[in-house]
Amino acid sequence: MKVKLPTVHNEPKRRRPCRPPGAFEVFGFLVGIIFFILGLGTLLPWNFFMTASMYFNNRLNTSEWSNGTVTTRKEYYFNNWMTLLSQLPLLLFTLLNSFLYQWISEKMRIAGSLVFILLLFILTAVLVKIPMEEDRFFSVTMATIWFINSFGAVLQGSLFGLVGLLPQRYSAVFMSGQGLAGTFAALAMIFAIASETPCYFTISSLYLTVTDAVEDRVKSSDPSNGSVVNGDPNKADSGEEEGVKQAFLALPSENTSSPQKSSILQVFKKIWVMAFCVTFVFTVTLSVFPAVTVDVKTVYGGKWERYFIPVVCFLFFNLMDFIGRTVTLVSKWPSKDSRLFPLLVVCRVIFVPLLMMCNVQERNIMPVLFSDDFMFAAIMVFFSVSSGYFVCLSMTYAPQLVEPKDGETAGVLMAFFLALGLSLGAALSFPLRFLV
Repeated sequence: MKVKLPTVHNEPKRRRPCRPPGAFEVFGFLVGIIFFILGLGTLLPWNFFMTASMYFNNRLNTSEWSNGTVTTRKEYYFNNWMTLLSQLPLLLFTLLNSFLYQWISEKMRIAGSLVFILLLFILTAVLVKIPMEEDRFFSVTMATIWFINSFGAVLQGSLFGLVGLLPQRYSAVFMSGQGLAGTFAALAMIFAIASETPCYFTISSLYLTVTDAVEDRVKSSDPSNGSVVNGDPNKADSGEEEGVKQAFLALPSENTSSPQKSSILQVFKKIWVMAFCVTFVFTVTLSVFPAVTVDVKTVYGGKWERYFIPVVCFLFFNLMDFIGRTVTLVSKWPSKDSRLFPLLVVCRVIFVPLLMMCNVQERNIMPVLFSDDFMFAAIMVFFSVSSGYFVCLSMTYAPQLVEPKDGETAGVLMAFFLALGLSLGAALSFPLRFLV
């Protein structure tokens, strides 16, 4: 007996959406460029005020003729006040951002901070051309430094929190952008000396570029524009691609449910070694740079004397620091679980006496052991490369030590300890400079 089998109608297979080859690579590259520019923008204000100290001191410490002699009307101690009024708000507002980041959206913190920093820096650039009485100029400049670093602290902490949600290479790219900020400012300083004209207006165009990039990113994060793929079962993107899209494009909003995050104390217990490392690195670095290194004198005269500090102190440090941060994109040693890592960080303290025994003038206590320019330059190279390398490793490793849902908390906490290291280093620079 023949049994007639039922006819089976095979449904046509659903075709997976076609994606242009290399689309995610291009997307990831653009994400990296934006974070690089944002990293550049976070430290440009501090670096420009630091490298432009010659301009501010010349404008404030003016002299007048009296009975045939030149007398200085008033000493403002600009460098001391600049250090204090930049690191104090950086520490306070980074701490505030560590607790308030859950209640204020990333878009508001990042875009808002950039806009206010841009406006304040335009004000600083305009003041170059406006004659003003010294006391008033000093007060306006100090207030500008305070508010720029306050908004800069919120911006930096928010970006570290955001980059903590992304694959680790984006943390290294962001840190490399921060390293390039100092190089950019040092080159601007050298150009200003060579041309004998203050060049502060370039920063305005840079911040306009950064603000435009942020606005584009904020627009792309709007779910209505279709940029974010929500749960397509036929989508076969890799976990890394999905992580970048969800963290970079779909920023958390009030209507988005997310898993319960761990407390700040719980996250700190997992990343405390990296928090110690980034704090110690910056404490050592800021304790002698620039307070001690800026007073090193060359043994040669002529035109080189004008360029010695801008080149060897500022340009060498920032360029080598940038290289140290960038190296972490291809090499990460020691590993995040290695006990050698914090040991090497602590060993950097040897650079403090080495730099103090260079040809620093005026001297009080310590002898000069390295009077040659070459020795000072060599010490600065190793000092700055190790600083950038270990800072970048610490900031990159910390989010990897916690669960993905706590990546932002880890990034924000690390930003606070970074600011703590800067503040401790700035405080130590005063007694160390006296000991020289």
